[in-house]
Amino acid sequence: MECLGCNLANKQEPVNVVLEDDYVCCFLDHDPYNEGHILILPKKHTRYFDELDEKTADSIMKSAKILSKVIKELFKPDGITICQNGGNFDELTHFHMHVVPRYEGQNFADFYEGESEQVLVDKVRLSITKKKIINAINSF
Repeated sequence: MECLGCNLANKQEPVNVVLEDDYVCCFLDHDPYNEGHILILPKKHTRYFDELDEKTADSIMKSAKILSKVIKELFKPDGITICQNGGNFDELTHFHMHVVPRYEGQNFADFYEGESEQVLVDKVRLSITKKKIINAINSF
C-alpha cells in the first residue's frame, strides 16, 4: 500500500527539508498555520506513537528541541505548540508531529478546523523560510 507519509519522509515527494538524520525527516508544512510550521516524520513507516522504536522516538524529540530553539530565535513567537494527531485524526496515516509557532490572539482550534486566517504561502516564501531555518540550525 502506498503511504504519502513514507513518500514525504523519504523525499519521494517534493518537501522543503530543514533537518534530517537516519531516522526522521523534518520539513516545512506546505500549508503552514504560521511561518516556521514544521512537520517531523519518521522515515520508517510507523502509524501510531506507541509503535515508535526507541531510536526514532529519541530522534523525534531531539529534532523537536532543535526546531523549537530555532523557531523561538527566528520568529519570536509568543509560544510553540508541539502536537501529534493519531488514529482517525491522522490524515497521513503515518506518524507525524507538528512544531507550530503561535502568537497571542490566535485561536488554535482553527488549526484543527483548517479555518485559520493565515496568509497563503507560495513556493518562494517557503524557500526563503527554509533557508532561514537551515542557516539558524547551522549556526548552533
